[in-house]
Amino acid sequence: MKIHEYQAKALLQRYGVLVPKGGAATSAEEALELAKGMTPPIAVKCQIHAGGRGKGTLDVDYGDGPLHGVLLVKSVEDAGEVAGLMLGHTLVTRQTGPQGKQVGQVLLEQGVGIERELYLGIVLDRGIGRPVMMGCAEGGTSIEEIAVERPEAILKETLAPRGGLESFQARRLAVGLGLTGGQIRSAEKLMVALAKAFIELDCSIAEINPLVVTTDGTVMALDAKMNFDDNALFRHPEVVELRDLSEEHPTEARANEFDLSYVAMDGTIGCMVNGAGLAMATMDIIKFVSGGRAEPANFLDVGGAANSERVTEAMRIILQDPEVQTILVNIFGGIVLCDVIAEGVVSATRELGLTVPLVVRLEGTNVARGREILESSGLNIITADSMEDAARKAVKAAGVEV
Repeated sequence: MKIHEYQAKALLQRYGVLVPKGGAATSAEEALELAKGMTPPIAVKCQIHAGGRGKGTLDVDYGDGPLHGVLLVKSVEDAGEVAGLMLGHTLVTRQTGPQGKQVGQVLLEQGVGIERELYLGIVLDRGIGRPVMMGCAEGGTSIEEIAVERPEAILKETLAPRGGLESFQARRLAVGLGLTGGQIRSAEKLMVALAKAFIELDCSIAEINPLVVTTDGTVMALDAKMNFDDNALFRHPEVVELRDLSEEHPTEARANEFDLSYVAMDGTIGCMVNGAGLAMATMDIIKFVSGGRAEPANFLDVGGAANSERVTEAMRIILQDPEVQTILVNIFGGIVLCDVIAEGVVSATRELGLTVPLVVRLEGTNVARGREILESSGLNIITADSMEDAARKAVKAAGVEV
């Protein structure tokens, strides 16, 4: 789960992370009132779930060219005007793709004098199974590119499973980033607070880019990004309340209501699979047997507790994509039983009046009974004996020769 920058800053502030004075607005009038409580310059920032907003552009002009997603203005009146131009318009960044995202909220913040920009972030290192805090003396740039081109520029400290970040680790990072004197103490406090927030809120990412050193030597979060482990959200109702469904793919949001793992993609073959690993393998084999000429339309994992209702909803969700030309059901029965899936597929096909080709491959527990249910249904269901056979039949049904 993702949240907006202003929400992340509010959470981090509770833990002791210093952030600029500011507030969110959903109208030009509200933005103007917020700006009246600040001293220019004032930063006006589009709030969408995507990075690169500062370099991104909106489908509206301001001055001599397109308006960017982050703008520093010199007056209270300009803050209200710019906010009004941003709201309701589409922002395109390197992360949104060319379709962009519509701006529904803006963040107004008191401008600060910046001496240096740094990078600070925490992610889970799956290789060692522990969170790692990363710092870089080059903030405001793409940390991914720096990590590839100059990995030695990324400083790392591993968090203790329960203890978070120790003070000596924070000081070591601060010194490595070139901070001195009071800047080190300010950075230490912020880093320890960020680590505590990451652990206590079950984050998957907590990132500050840029982390700035102000002209008076204070270390402050000028931006903030926080993502959360969906599996731990039941422990954090206060975080769940921050969810912005307008930023999520509507089909993905509906799938979440039925505990289905769904991710929309750009292909034409709808996939319904049980297990994330099998789902990835299914998508790979579609591309393999088609020579890259066919693509999966989605990732959809029905999980181990699939029943007729969930199978029907899964197929309904797949069919909401108008680009889907065929559906491939690939099930390995273990916890989920093949005959239960087969009954669900038959029921869903009848209920939905399925018109696109349907290819089904079943293997595992109760597979013989499952195949019997499909074959005796009287429906036009294409059965397959193996995963490769299923992929070839699905690709052919989608109009691609194999």
